[in-house]
Amino acid sequence: MTLAESEVSGRAGLDVLETADGVVTTVTAAIAQTGTLVLDHGLGQGRRELTLIPDLHLAVVAAERIVAAVPDAISRLAPGTCVTWISGPSATSDIELDRVEGVHGPRTLVVVILDA
Repeated sequence: MTLAESEVSGRAGLDVLETADGVVTTVTAAIAQTGTLVLDHGLGQGRRELTLIPDLHLAVVAAERIVAAVPDAISRLAPGTCVTWISGPSATSDIELDRVEGVHGPRTLVVVILDA
């Protein structure tokens, strides 16, 4: 069973996600000013874990989903919706302030823009 098949059937458990090479999603909005991708986990986006566990995330952005600034993206969201904002690699510092990147989320993000 592929990741896509298991997600559609609702059976994509952590075991499937942890062994998946990557995931492909659409986005609700892409913010030009910040380079941020916004997912509301609607059609073509799956549940939140899909974008946090596999090492590769391929985001397909329809050109009409690109907005200028954060307020433009917020205006596209339904109130009370679970939203994921992707703005770059996750990072943290340990007690000695050594920065570590890639704490969670994909190690590689590829964005493809589809122009109508």
